[in-house]
Amino acid sequence: MPPALPLLLSLLLTLFQPNALAEDCPAWPPEKARTETAALQRQIDRWDDAYHREGRALIADGLYDQSRLRLDEWRRCFGLPSPANPLRTATGPVTHPVAHTGLDKLHDGKDVEAWLRDRKGVWIQPKVDGVAITLIYRSGRLHQAISRGDGARGQDWTASAQKITAIPRQLTEPVDLLVQGELYWRLNDHVQSRDGGRNARATVAGLMGRKDLGAEQADGIGLFVWDWPQGPSALPERVSTLAALGFAATAPYTHALERFADAQTWREHWFRTPLPFATDGVVLRLERRPPAERWQARPPHWGVAWKYPFAQALADVRKVDFRVGRTGRITPVLELAPVRLDDRRIRRVSVSSFQRWQALDIRPGDQVAVSLAGLTIPRLDGVVLRAAQRVELAVPQATDFHALSCWQPTPGCESQFLARLTWLGGKQGLGLPHVGRGTWEKLLETGRLTGLLDWLTLDGPELANMTGFGERSGARLLDSFHTARQRPFATWLKALGMPPTGQARLDGTWQELAQRNTEQWQAEPGIGPGRAAQLSAFFRDPQVLALRDALQAAGIDGF
Repeated sequence: MPPALPLLLSLLLTLFQPNALAEDCPAWPPEKARTETAALQRQIDRWDDAYHREGRALIADGLYDQSRLRLDEWRRCFGLPSPANPLRTATGPVTHPVAHTGLDKLHDGKDVEAWLRDRKGVWIQPKVDGVAITLIYRSGRLHQAISRGDGARGQDWTASAQKITAIPRQLTEPVDLLVQGELYWRLNDHVQSRDGGRNARATVAGLMGRKDLGAEQADGIGLFVWDWPQGPSALPERVSTLAALGFAATAPYTHALERFADAQTWREHWFRTPLPFATDGVVLRLERRPPAERWQARPPHWGVAWKYPFAQALADVRKVDFRVGRTGRITPVLELAPVRLDDRRIRRVSVSSFQRWQALDIRPGDQVAVSLAGLTIPRLDGVVLRAAQRVELAVPQATDFHALSCWQPTPGCESQFLARLTWLGGKQGLGLPHVGRGTWEKLLETGRLTGLLDWLTLDGPELANMTGFGERSGARLLDSFHTARQRPFATWLKALGMPPTGQARLDGTWQELAQRNTEQWQAEPGIGPGRAAQLSAFFRDPQVLALRDALQAAGIDGF
């Protein structure tokens, strides 16, 4: 019986929806549809060629799969021709006696449940993340090894296979035999949900592409035989006979399924349990299938792969929003076509810094990779594909924003001014109850706030008549604003955005602090030359002095 695992964890995996198919078709004119689709096809072609011809993985497997899904969707949306065979550059001079069929890949548990519904005699195995190989034995001795290639023809890997200790060179019986399996990179206690792919597939592909495979590298390669095309019709007999012949790795990872819940349980188990290899999903196979001579190099009806949730999501950038913080720091934020990772729906992600955005030059229409940091926070990993047609953006000038800019919501200053208000009313500042960023946004929309302290002069009737504020909410907001008048002088200084002062003395009045020069500020404990200059500039800035006058007129202590 499958291992007992919490039902909640297994159900979470069925909630995954493939990102590429989750949204409607792009609203593109025909020419742009052809241009963007062709650009994605060229990028995928480069990935395919590097991987199949050179053994180099230029992109993570999950992002590659999503890119192919997106390419298929765009072609469907716009009625464009089918894409080229991704394995065409992997072909070789040696013909497979039995074709490698490959597998259709499913990502949604509902699709897997539908596939299983009318099928009996289904077995499950982990989908070992490696490179496929055909092994041919004559009278029990290894005769030939052929790479998967394009499924019909591949490369002769016999010389390297002879060096891999995991591949039996002599079977226990002198039989003629052809098996198909996976060469994988050996890993110790590898937990897929924790460790990811570890570039294991590309490692093996690169080693097998060498002309001379070293003994140490050969010992690092394992073998998982997943099919005996011409073997007994009953799968348990195939597996047990293979084990007796010398292919013992298959039996512990081959289990019968009675219901969809069994598939969920085994998939979750292998996803979170230590294994000697990387996996990227599970394989469901019918016990009985057509004769081997009828197999073709295309996905069959008797098997399917159920992939694990993507560790990274391929996301379409809809908009680039440049947010200016209270101190003038510009943080670009990408608005995305919604994508799902685990149980989170992601609509935006920060680029972290303006300098990073400049280096990546991300524009609407670009495809980016997003993951979760600490399982909760969306993180931008990089650009996967740039839109063929680049969109012009209104990019702010970094030199226009600093700690003393944007004290009014003038054009271009809206973001920093809102950040100043949010800081002023937040826990770092005055700690005004029931006042958050949304409150300030509403007030700004009314046009009543043209300066940082205009809210101090609002009255009840005025608030009640403003759009978005009723009599009750206006009265509550007014009570909150009134509490600001009782806040201590030092709290007001922080709320206005005074630079941090370390352990410096802040007793006295504004006038006394403003009289300190740079040298005097630097003499205070915890203040260096840079901070001293910032403090001196703050107390002398004309905009800040205007705020001081307004607070003095309002009767706030210390001003």
